[in-house]
Amino acid sequence: MSAEQGPDQAVNAEPGRCPTCGAPVEPTARFCESCGAPLTPTEAAAEQSVAELPVELTASVVQPEAGTAEPTLVLPRPCASCGGVVGADGYCETCGTKAPSERDHYVERPASWVAACCDRGIRHHRNEDATAVAASAEPGKRAVLVVCDGVSTADESDIGSLAAARAARDVLVASRPAGLGVPESRAAAIEAALVTSAERGNAAVIASTSADTANPSSCTFVAVVLEDDLCVFGNVGDSRAYWITDPGSGAPVQLTTDDSVAQLRIASGVPKEQAEEGPQAHAILKWLGRDSQDFRPTTGSVLLNGSGWVLVCSDGLWNYASEASDLQALMTQLTATAGSEPLALAEAMVRWACDQGGKDNISVALARRP
Repeated sequence: MSAEQGPDQAVNAEPGRCPTCGAPVEPTARFCESCGAPLTPTEAAAEQSVAELPVELTASVVQPEAGTAEPTLVLPRPCASCGGVVGADGYCETCGTKAPSERDHYVERPASWVAACCDRGIRHHRNEDATAVAASAEPGKRAVLVVCDGVSTADESDIGSLAAARAARDVLVASRPAGLGVPESRAAAIEAALVTSAERGNAAVIASTSADTANPSSCTFVAVVLEDDLCVFGNVGDSRAYWITDPGSGAPVQLTTDDSVAQLRIASGVPKEQAEEGPQAHAILKWLGRDSQDFRPTTGSVLLNGSGWVLVCSDGLWNYASEASDLQALMTQLTATAGSEPLALAEAMVRWACDQGGKDNISVALARRP
C-alpha cells in the first residue's frame, strides 16, 4: 500500500501482489502475510529440504525392544501471532499468518528433568544451530545432551549441524559402556563413546550435504553424558558445557575448553574478556565436516557434588555470559521468574540472549541434578 492510498480504497490486482492490500506475496502463498486475505497460489510449493522437516525428538535413553515402540505424538504448533493452530501447510488456520520454519525455533523435552531450546536469534536469516537430547524417565539417572553450531560462512551448515547432532545423540543413546565398574573406568569407556559419536557426527555432516560445493558444511560439536553423579563431556570447536551449581552448592565451572583463536590468546596470557572480544576471537581451530583435518573431541569427566544444572550451549548464549559465575547469576535470576522446570528455563535463557541482541543462533540444553 502506498503512502497516499487510504485503507478502504480498492487495490488493483497485480502479479505477485495481494489483491486486497497490495502487499508483495510469494507465488506459493495461500494467505497474505500482511492482511491475512486468502490467495490462490500461482505455483506449487517446493518440496521441503532436510533442514525444514519437523525435528524428531527423543523420548528416552532406553531403547524399546523391536516391535514395542509407540507411535510418536506430534503436537500442533501454536501460531506466534494469535495462538491458533498452524496447519500442515505452514499457515495458521485461524488468522492465515505463515509460521516460521520449525527449524527456526524448536524445543525438546524427553523427560521432566531434561530439555533443550534451539532458536534462530535476531540477526541471522536461518538457524544453523542444532540440539539433540535424550533422558531416562528417572531424574538424574542418565541423560545425553548434544549441541552443534553450524559455521555461518559454510554452505548448508543448517542441514549438517542437525544431522551431526542427531547422529551423535543416537550413538550415545545406544552405547552404555560400564568399563570395569569403577568411576574412572566407566568414564574412560564413555569418553571412547564420545569419540565415536563425533566420528558419526562428522560422517553425517558429509553424507547429508552437497558433495560438489567448494565451501562444504561444517559445525562445532559438544556432548555430555550424565549418569548419576558422573558427568562425561567432549567438544570440538567453541560450543560449551558447564556445571552450574545452585547457590551455596559449590563453585560453578566451565567443563570444556574451546578450540578457538580466543582460547589460544587466553593460554598466552591475554585476559579472557579481552581475548573473547578481539579480532577473529570466534574463529575455530577444529570442526566437523568434509574439510576438517582433526575432528577428535577433547574429552574429560567430573563427579558432580550438590545440586545444580548441566548446561550445554552454543556461543549464541555464552557470548553474553561467558563466565560460569555469570551464568549461575543469570540462571538464578531467571529461575525466580520462569521457575525451575527445565524447558521453561531453557526458553527463558534463549529469550534473554535475544534481548541482549541475539546476534547469533542460540542453543540451550539443560539437565537438572537434584
